Amino acid sequence: MNLRLARAADIPALHALIAASVEVLQARDYSDVQRAAALTTVFGVDTQLIADGTYFVVEARDTLVGCGGWSFRRTLHGSDHGAHRDDTQLDPARDAARIRAFFVDPAWARRGIGSLILEACEQAARRAGFASLELAATLTGVALYRARGFIEIDRTEVPLAGGERLPIMRMQKRL
Repeated sequence: MNLRLARAADIPALHALIAASVEVLQARDYSDVQRAAALTTVFGVDTQLIADGTYFVVEARDTLVGCGGWSFRRTLHGSDHGAHRDDTQLDPARDAARIRAFFVDPAWARRGIGSLILEACEQAARRAGFASLELAATLTGVALYRARGFIEIDRTEVPLAGGERLPIMRMQKRL
């Protein structure tokens, strides 16, 4: 496996990876309707992360098998089509860096890909001067983040199209 920064040329493969991850890995935690609505309003590629050089991909056999990143911007979750984006830069002296948009190819799940990307994100955020991290975990991702030292702050819901709601868990970690 090879960990590297995502490039604009990866975007088509990222769309496919994210859709597959959501459809298969999140099926036990979210309904078909929630997953479909989330793919049009919440989940997807955030090109700002790629442009900022804070989004990683993992390749295996010349195929993207995982992705995820961190951000020095205020937006906590969502893709390019997210409704509540705030690209204001965070202050490392008082704000937590954001952990964002982690997805793994279902055929490669539970092989340490999420942990590999998360470690790279933690190191990069630390180098940028951040002392803590915050994220909005899907219910599917909570176990990974707990295992990596994140603590739960609160459970909330993200509004989706058609009146659906997506339960998520806000979590934090000190670096």
